[in-house]
Amino acid sequence: MTSNNNTTTTTTDSSSASKKTPKKTNLLDPNSIKHLLDETVTEIVTSRGYKEDVRLSNVKLLIGSIIIIIALIAQFYPKKFPQNKDVLIGCIILYIIFNILLQVIIHTKEKNAILFTHPPAGSFKSTGLVVSSKLPKFSDMYTLSISSSDTKSICAGKPVQLTKSVTQWFTKDGILAEGLFWKDVNGLINKYTGESNKSNIHESIVPDINKDNVE
Repeated sequence: MTSNNNTTTTTTDSSSASKKTPKKTNLLDPNSIKHLLDETVTEIVTSRGYKEDVRLSNVKLLIGSIIIIIALIAQFYPKKFPQNKDVLIGCIILYIIFNILLQVIIHTKEKNAILFTHPPAGSFKSTGLVVSSKLPKFSDMYTLSISSSDTKSICAGKPVQLTKSVTQWFTKDGILAEGLFWKDVNGLINKYTGESNKSNIHESIVPDINKDNVE
C-alpha cells in the first residue's frame, strides 16, 4: 500500500514539474530581465550541488543593521542639542565609517557577483564558485561569468564567460525559454568544471520550456 502511495506521489511530482509555469518578464525593463535571468542562474547552479555561501551577505546585513542602529541613536537620544552634541558627532563619524566600509565590500568583494557558493558536498577537487552577471544599460547582451571563490587554490578552475543576446532566450511575449537558457548555463558550468556535455546527467532536469513550445 505504501509503495502505491509513493508511486502516486512520484507521478504527481513529475506531472507538476512538466507543467511548470513559464517565467515571464517585461522586455522593456532591463532590470526585470536581468533579475529573472540571475534568479534562474542561481537555480541552475544550486541544482548542480553547489550550496549558496551567504557569509558575505550576512556581513553586509550586519553592517547595515549597525548603520540603522547608529541612525536611531542619533535621532532618539533622550537629550536635546547642544547637550547631545558629542553623541551626534560620534554617530555621524560612525555612520560615515560604516557606510564607507559597506561600499568597499560591495565594490571590492561583491562587484557584479550574483552568487557565491561552497564546493559541492564531498568534493575535494573543486572550490566554491563566484557567479557574476552584467547587462549594460541600453544593451541586450547578457554576460555570465563563473570563477573560483578561492583563486589561490590548486583546485581553482579557469574563469569562463558567456555573452549572448537576451533575445535568444525570450519569446516576443517576454516568456523565458528555460530549456535553452538551462542548456547554455549548464554548458558554461561544464566548461568551467571540465565535464563533458554529452555525458552530463544534469541535462535530464532541464525544464522543457523552449521558444517553440510557447510561441
